[in-house]
Amino acid sequence: MPSIPLDILVADDEQSMREFLEMVLSNEGYQVQCVASGEEAMEVLRTRGARIFIQDMRMGGLDGMDLLEAARSVAPAMPILVMTAFSTSDVAIESMRRGGFDFLRKPFQNDDVRGAVRRAMAATADQTGVTNHPVARRLIGNTPVMREMLDVVERVAPIDSTVMVTGESGCGKELIARAIHDGSQRRQRQFVAVNCSAFTEGLLESELFGHVKGAFTGAVEERKGVFLSADGGTLFLDEVADMSLATQVRILRSLESRKVIPVGGDQEISTDVRIIAATNKDLAEEVRQGRFREDLFYRLNVIPLHLPPLRERKDDLPLLAGHFLRRHAEKMSKPIDGLTDEAWQVLQDHDWPGNVRELENVIQRQVALARGPLIEAFELVTVGSSTRLRESSGLSSKPVAEVVKSPDGAGTITLAEEGCQLEQYLEEAERSLILQALERTGGNQTRAAQLLGVSYRQLRYRSKKLGIRSRIVSDAP
Repeated sequence: MPSIPLDILVADDEQSMREFLEMVLSNEGYQVQCVASGEEAMEVLRTRGARIFIQDMRMGGLDGMDLLEAARSVAPAMPILVMTAFSTSDVAIESMRRGGFDFLRKPFQNDDVRGAVRRAMAATADQTGVTNHPVARRLIGNTPVMREMLDVVERVAPIDSTVMVTGESGCGKELIARAIHDGSQRRQRQFVAVNCSAFTEGLLESELFGHVKGAFTGAVEERKGVFLSADGGTLFLDEVADMSLATQVRILRSLESRKVIPVGGDQEISTDVRIIAATNKDLAEEVRQGRFREDLFYRLNVIPLHLPPLRERKDDLPLLAGHFLRRHAEKMSKPIDGLTDEAWQVLQDHDWPGNVRELENVIQRQVALARGPLIEAFELVTVGSSTRLRESSGLSSKPVAEVVKSPDGAGTITLAEEGCQLEQYLEEAERSLILQALERTGGNQTRAAQLLGVSYRQLRYRSKKLGIRSRIVSDAP
């Protein structure tokens, strides 16, 4: 096989489709070869190779799943795009199970195939050293809403406008932000992300703007905030709706003046950052309720992007599941070939309240627990009374989580009839208490630890475990 394979090999027994794909892809600068049968395709793959293989599912001779598996056996790492006019989810799911990278439903538009090829090319970038568009590397999806999202992200990435990304938790808002940064003129500089809900008001201002030595108890040295750390790059402000009104005023002033004043300081410092903000709340409603400043809303909402939840784009489920399956199987060095039909059905029937993050966690867990080449069962535990646990193996269902306070108002906790998810409840309670203690002590970790009845080292360990970051330097040794 030569050292430089074809860019794209196309196999379709319909001449008009071969001519169409060759024209579209050649105009994109790719080296394309088209063949009319699966047998011809396998000959090319064996003798020359290709970075991407696009195949029709219905051809004479070697076709469909047999061709996909044969191509995978020759080039296991090569992305395979499957085309089909029989647009049932079963075909898509089966092709993903057999190792397909993406699928295209006939008839499709020029942009559909361009987008699918860009994503497939991105998957080969690490092996070939070819630089591809950053959006393709970051985002996975082939539904109309995701294709539109990819198109908008590609168009806004090169300009410097502020972007507001909305969507439920776990949808991938930070991935959108990183894709925008990677496609911008700022990609050689820092991308800095801050979760605004992980800090108390005082700590957040120190995190954002920095502080001077002696600005507050424990500030034993000067620190640079993330506005300055991201100078020349991109600053991602996640969960902006959780900022206090006072912090919102400071943010607005910095955005308008392009300068920051560290906590405790009196000198303005110039900074040049592109802001990408995100929230899982209805920010317009937050404005109406007086919890978010209207002027800051308009300052951040220059280019709004809404990322849909996974339940509204379930046709992307095979792509996402296949991607996570390959990633975690490779990380764990486990020979996982796919999922059983029953397991796939469970994934399709689930509502995915935790969105893409939940899907990845579920697949990671089952890959770790798998004893054979196929994943046969999924355990899906969901918080909320409207969703029940589904498990394909037929094992007994566990109750959903719902924890309520006792009706006497004494502050005791009563176990709901349905039971609860104890670890999740305890984690949230612990996070809340630590944040309250830090706020009450002005960020002094030693005194916060005393309030909580734990050692300083225990507090630091628990804060790190829960993702609570602090810029405040304790006076503990």
